[in-house]
Amino acid sequence: MKFASSPLLSQRLPAWRARLLLLGFLAAFAGLAGWSLYLQGFNSGFLQEKGALRYSRVLELSATRGRIMDRNGNVLAVSTPVKSIWAIPEDARLQPAQANALAALLEMDVRELQHKLASDRDFVFVKRQIPPDVADKVAALNLPGIHDQREYRRYYPAAEMSAHMLGFTGADDIGQEGVELALEKTLAGKAGSRRVIKDRRGQVIEDVESIRAPQDGKDVLLALDDKIQYLAYASLRQTIADSHAKAGGIVVLDAKSGEVLALVNLPTYNPNNRVKLSGAQLRNRALTDTFEPGSTMKPFTAALALDKGKYLVDTPIQTAPGWLTIGNATIHDSEAHGVLTVAQVIQKSSNIGAAKMALSFKPEEMWTMLDSLGFGSPLKLGFPGEVGGRLRPYKNWRPIEQATMAYGNGISVTLMQLARAYLVFARNGDLLPLSLTRLDSPPLAGKPIFTEQTAHEVRAMLEMVVMPGGTAPKAKVAGYRVAGKTGTAHKVEGGIYVNHYVASFVGFAPASDPRLVIAVMIDEPSGGSYYGGDVAAPVFSRVMAGSLRALGVEQDAPPMQAAVAVAPAKESM
Repeated sequence: MKFASSPLLSQRLPAWRARLLLLGFLAAFAGLAGWSLYLQGFNSGFLQEKGALRYSRVLELSATRGRIMDRNGNVLAVSTPVKSIWAIPEDARLQPAQANALAALLEMDVRELQHKLASDRDFVFVKRQIPPDVADKVAALNLPGIHDQREYRRYYPAAEMSAHMLGFTGADDIGQEGVELALEKTLAGKAGSRRVIKDRRGQVIEDVESIRAPQDGKDVLLALDDKIQYLAYASLRQTIADSHAKAGGIVVLDAKSGEVLALVNLPTYNPNNRVKLSGAQLRNRALTDTFEPGSTMKPFTAALALDKGKYLVDTPIQTAPGWLTIGNATIHDSEAHGVLTVAQVIQKSSNIGAAKMALSFKPEEMWTMLDSLGFGSPLKLGFPGEVGGRLRPYKNWRPIEQATMAYGNGISVTLMQLARAYLVFARNGDLLPLSLTRLDSPPLAGKPIFTEQTAHEVRAMLEMVVMPGGTAPKAKVAGYRVAGKTGTAHKVEGGIYVNHYVASFVGFAPASDPRLVIAVMIDEPSGGSYYGGDVAAPVFSRVMAGSLRALGVEQDAPPMQAAVAVAPAKESM
């Protein structure tokens, strides 16, 4: 039977099926025509956007980070142009000889290089922040898939000397520590962008338009004085070495303005080369480490006693027989003194005299005074890790705790807090906020804490401390009257006092019209002496002498004459 005569062909299909199929085709055609008209006539941007994604790119234009300078305009931190090598792994199919040549130029292990180029990502950094001349040599190799881009690297001329003050930036030129972090918004600026056309190998073949121009960061003029910073660094380093101490710190403040003129911590680090750094080197101890201040707190106890009218400068206080029992605890002086005036309690550093004054106050009165001085709260200078120390609520104080806080036990502070608090004696009883940047118009007055009379009376007591019979004759400065206070405190480890010490000295000069406040802390000196008057006071003397001369501050005392050395009074702890 022929196929054409098959009975199946003689059967007719329903007419509606053909019409339905025709209508379906017509509807599909109309839909495609309509969609084409919509895309090309009414929404042409969609097709242009999809096309642009295949060849158009937006490149970020880095903003130059602002410079950091000292108060005299000396550059402390500057961004220098460098280049980073990056790759498109899919295109970077290097021959062994090419890989070896690239690794040699970048000072990389060839296996590390090959591992990066084997990535399944579209973009990888091969090595960042290399010198431009090295990048030029890499470009001369003309390797497939290997490209470079311009970046900036931060350079610090002072290196270790100002590391904790300035901090550093990371690989993306973003502040990580110190002033670099505290003033990030000012220094960073805002990146810009441009639209370009690239081929599939990542090469720019046409610069289309500028989308946003980069805004360079602003320069910052710090309050820091690089001459004083160097004096502080050199003197502290010498003392740390001589006393075999674990660490140390020094802060120099301008008593007239509250500006931070110097800040040094040891151990330190080189911010230009931060390979293999430990946490101990990075810590800004003046703001992150707390310690019991010891006898440097006694002047505040005396000031409160004078301010409340409970004592006068010459009010006698019985400190015999050299010990005092409060509840089931006993406190001691280093030696029996008998009757001492309030001024002599500070000069001789009597724990018993300070404790008896403290116990004449209500706990709330003493806590309010300490809180108003800034103890127990961070100074909020913007440094990472800044702490506020320990000042317990007065409602929980026992009498023995109130007594020991009078001479700096049971309370913890940072070196910066302690330096700032002494501004009340270097000024007229008022407390200024601190400033990391140079002030064109310093504040005329700060927050009143003590009366002007009280501040001047305590200042006179602090002058006695550096005179014969005081605990710190080694703090004297030729040609200037000096006032200050020593501190020597046991360290607390695991909640108990141990035979490791923190030696400190805080003072100011010239005493007739104070210009500078300097606070020194030496952690665990072990070179034969651990008293603040022996270890910390000489650092103060050297830095104060050099700083006053550098600033041209007028002398207020005749030069010291050669004299027989007098042993300092032994400080109570």
